[in-house]
Amino acid sequence: MGPAGDAARPRRFFGVYLLYCLNPRHRGRVYVGFTVNPARRVQQHNGGRKKGGAWRTSGRGPWEMVLIVHGFPSAVAALRFEWAWQHPHASRRLAHVGPRVRSEAAFPFHLRVLAHMLRAPPWARLPLTVRWLRADFRRELCPPPPPHMPLAFGPPPPRAPAPRSRSGTSADAESEPDQGTEACCALCALSFQDEEGPLCCPHPGCRLRAHVICLAEEFLQEEPGQLLPLEGQCPGCKNSLLWGDLIWLCRMGAEEEEEDLESEEEHWTDMLET
Repeated sequence: MGPAGDAARPRRFFGVYLLYCLNPRHRGRVYVGFTVNPARRVQQHNGGRKKGGAWRTSGRGPWEMVLIVHGFPSAVAALRFEWAWQHPHASRRLAHVGPRVRSEAAFPFHLRVLAHMLRAPPWARLPLTVRWLRADFRRELCPPPPPHMPLAFGPPPPRAPAPRSRSGTSADAESEPDQGTEACCALCALSFQDEEGPLCCPHPGCRLRAHVICLAEEFLQEEPGQLLPLEGQCPGCKNSLLWGDLIWLCRMGAEEEEEDLESEEEHWTDMLET
């Protein structure tokens, strides 16, 4: 499942990782963090606070990034996942997960928490990938991840550059409504407000533009008890669409520059550790 996904087009990367301490004096310690650049982030941890690392990892290296969960639709979604993984006892979503017992090491405990997180709402319906960066640390997760969350191995796929506005390309011009006409939702026929961007089908030739709520309701007709769709059929071209892909494409023109995300990563790390 991993190779096929890795060959796809690069995307903005939001990941939550698990570090493992290899220092004999502190061996077995773990650390959970958020990153947009795994290679850069592990270098910072091993470089200490002066290099941008966290105070909990400073002076205790070397640290190895052994596992990362990625595919979050936004930095905020990844940061919320990070916080819950760091503080399972404080998350109401994880009240069913038993606390760490004295005989349980930190590493298996964090894997146990992760396994339950991937099965708990709202994370259970996100298009996440669980990636092992070190094969010798791999463990089976119990319970296993949902079927739509692939297990991958090796380094993450290449990171995409900061996205620019989608306007101005010939492909986009084909799917844009005629100039001078008001853009309307294909499902409810109401116009789009200035502050909200429509969801657009990415398939060539399909002109579907719809409100987020309208398309979500369309996709959820087969799952009326859910709040977040996993996938559905485009009402326009009838092709299958993953909800996570649609949200990512919608955000492309509005995402911050990569430098801003890097700053946000450091800002949240400092806030969570002080």
